[in-house]
Amino acid sequence: MASALLVIDVQEGLFRPEPRPALADAIVMRINDLTSRAREHDIPVCFVQHETNSGELEFGSAAWALVKQLKVEATDNLVRKTTGDAFLRTSLSALLETLSVSHLFVCGYATEFCVDTTVRRAAALGYDVTLVADAHTTHDKAHASAAQIREHHNYTLPEITSFGSRILALSSDRLNFPSN
Repeated sequence: MASALLVIDVQEGLFRPEPRPALADAIVMRINDLTSRAREHDIPVCFVQHETNSGELEFGSAAWALVKQLKVEATDNLVRKTTGDAFLRTSLSALLETLSVSHLFVCGYATEFCVDTTVRRAAALGYDVTLVADAHTTHDKAHASAAQIREHHNYTLPEITSFGSRILALSSDRLNFPSN
């Protein structure tokens, strides 16, 4: 079962303005550890970047760029997206097919939007998914803190069985990357 690691929307315009996402620096450090471990096991790393036609996340803008502290290698894959779904109108499906991927590790931003939507879509498309439980984040909201939102998704996404694919939520220290 070939795997890939998806890092969703860890971009300057989403991580730098105040207030920053919950545990932003720790999340970036954890993602760097994950990408390093994935590469050691020949697991492709895919950085997904959200973009808009104009405004702060306009393609090529400073805010659109990946967070400077992320360790990105020349062999990593970059996928541009315009919706919360990393599969919708993007090159991701074709890339994963070319790599013969059937399992995805998912981390990044924002838990309740792009991470959630991508995990659900991946499962609907037949991918087994491991949500890295301590490597996704969001901002506090009026109705719930970022910690509550993350905990909620770590609990509820694995409860979805109707797609026929398996969704797990595991902390980064419990992940064992298989060799591709």
